[in-house]
Amino acid sequence: MDKEKVTQKINSLSKNGKISCKQALKLAEEEGISSRDLGTLLNEIKVKVASCQLGCFP
Repeated sequence: MDKEKVTQKINSLSKNGKISCKQALKLAEEEGISSRDLGTLLNEIKVKVASCQLGCFP
């Protein structure tokens, strides 16, 4: 995983430090990384998941 590339994509998709669950899952699939690895990166760069499809993150 190219962390810098994925981080740039996250920053372009996020608003107010949040990214939707749907966008995060789509990005993970596009980049060929697991949702767990993307979640770890989101935590590192302090971007929160919003609008969770499972209702875990409002």
